[in-house]
Amino acid sequence: MQIAVIGAGNIGGTLARKWGAAGHHVTFGVRDPNKPEVQQLVAEIGANARANTIAEAINGAEAVLFAVPAAAMTETLSGVGSALNGKLVLDATNNVGAPFGPVNHVAAIAAAAPHAAVYRAFNIYGWENFANPRLGGIQADLFYVGPADASARQAAEQLIADVGLNPVWLGGLDHVNLVDQLLRLWFVLAVEQKRGRRMALKLLTE
Repeated sequence: MQIAVIGAGNIGGTLARKWGAAGHHVTFGVRDPNKPEVQQLVAEIGANARANTIAEAINGAEAVLFAVPAAAMTETLSGVGSALNGKLVLDATNNVGAPFGPVNHVAAIAAAAPHAAVYRAFNIYGWENFANPRLGGIQADLFYVGPADASARQAAEQLIADVGLNPVWLGGLDHVNLVDQLLRLWFVLAVEQKRGRRMALKLLTE
């Protein structure tokens, strides 16, 4: 799959490494494609990675991951808008510092591109758990929400599985706040209670 990773920080870089290793073609969409840190990431991933402007990365992609700071999302979306239509879009952004309003940006993405398949995913853990999604020998679950459409959901789950996580669908975007509450749960346990960032969730059934 052709994937545009918007942002080259810890989350974007870690997921891009995993997807590149799984055989996907990753293009980092960044303000400065020639930035040394970005070029180092591209070189590390190898032949399956390159860097370009945000607009060009999205134009050539089937799937788009947003992994930029929350403060940058409004400007980023204003520059791409309808180019996201017809694509699988993953929102991994977290506006954790906002006292009011949503933590996610799915509504803003959907407003900019009403014909995109928008999913809320890769937002409930720190990047360390994407780098190594097995804890104590157990595969971590990744809870996510988005359209029930078979092809789009299958593609989203494939990208989750290719990182090494077990995808658990919680329903449509009307359940997005439930996923965001799992982020808050992880943050309280990992950071406030100082259990450590190498902590993840698992659904147990019988």
